[in-house]
Amino acid sequence: MKYLLVVPDGLADRPSPQLDGRTVLQVAEAPNMHRLAQHGRVGVARTIPEGMSPGSDVAMMSILGHDPRRYYTGRGPLEAAGRGVGLEEDDVVYRCNLIATDGERLLDYAAGHIGSEEAAALMELVNEKLGSSRRRFIPGVSYRHLLVWSNGPVEVRCTPPHDVVGEALEEQMPEGEREGELRQMLWDSYELLDRHPINLRRKEAEQQPANMIWPWGQGKTPVLPSFPMRWGVQGVAITAVDLVRGLARLIDLEVVEVPGATGYLDTNYEGKARAAVHALAERDFVMVHVEATDEAGHSGKAELKVKAAEEFDRRMLGVLLDGLGAVGEYRLLVLPDHATPLEVRTHVGDPVPFVLYESGGRSGGGAEGFTEDICASQGVPHVEGHELMGVLMRS
Repeated sequence: MKYLLVVPDGLADRPSPQLDGRTVLQVAEAPNMHRLAQHGRVGVARTIPEGMSPGSDVAMMSILGHDPRRYYTGRGPLEAAGRGVGLEEDDVVYRCNLIATDGERLLDYAAGHIGSEEAAALMELVNEKLGSSRRRFIPGVSYRHLLVWSNGPVEVRCTPPHDVVGEALEEQMPEGEREGELRQMLWDSYELLDRHPINLRRKEAEQQPANMIWPWGQGKTPVLPSFPMRWGVQGVAITAVDLVRGLARLIDLEVVEVPGATGYLDTNYEGKARAAVHALAERDFVMVHVEATDEAGHSGKAELKVKAAEEFDRRMLGVLLDGLGAVGEYRLLVLPDHATPLEVRTHVGDPVPFVLYESGGRSGGGAEGFTEDICASQGVPHVEGHELMGVLMRS
């Protein structure tokens, strides 16, 4: 038996006025997801435990079979693991966004999706001026970077920037342990970056500047049980997102890189699907993560998210299903990690729909289709997210 977990990040949604009160899944042309639901088992899962922040870090840890209430320490160390950053035991790691601000409000959590080359130049300057022997800034991709801080503050509230777009900076500044150091660092970065030639050019071109750093998601590296030891199979993870790579590496899944997999709407859907089929020739478990649907949710634009859902269904899931005929018997679990509703443009902790399908349509049950309302009314109610891996591997 082969096992597949497919995660269209943030695909779940709420009824939207942009779609005449319907959700993206109710509108999108998604025949493959609907066919799986009609011949499989559906339900809804709570991937975000009550009281925890509704991020992909918490949700993906849950989906991969680990209760976040027991194991979660923060997003930063997961991204560091995904990037292969060496850490000491006392290192605290923050995800560190480059954001756009007018000095009063947070305008864009992604700094206009600044290119990696420009971003690296800005982060190298930040590290030179604000880093030290105990605090280092590590450039990443586009707006996504890291801050590694030896014995840095952990018990401090740092709000994810995508949750507070348009809000006043002063109202969202860090609060808690050593908050003064963090606040000063943010304002110092603004003074350093706002008049930088890169940002002057971006403003002149009517692009969002990348003129402040925004650290969040801090924590120390978690210790997680090994996936092969726990389930008795070797596995592969396919993703373009650092935090998912990091989670995979921490549980001893091999990470397979796919050319053209970007984490955005232009990702190589077909390449991911083919890589998954190829991996199943040598491994028994494959997890495929697609970020494009989440990015579309953050945009707040219904047409983008519907397109992302349709391309995921046709170009990734459809190609994957076509290739699975050659691998023998398999079980396939498809679910978003969390919801990213169009009307709020950020993550929420709503239960998400899932479908479990077994080759030959032997999963039993069956539903009219794959939408939030159908899965809630015709499927298994409120499964705990961290229990789904056991359902996939043992059902």
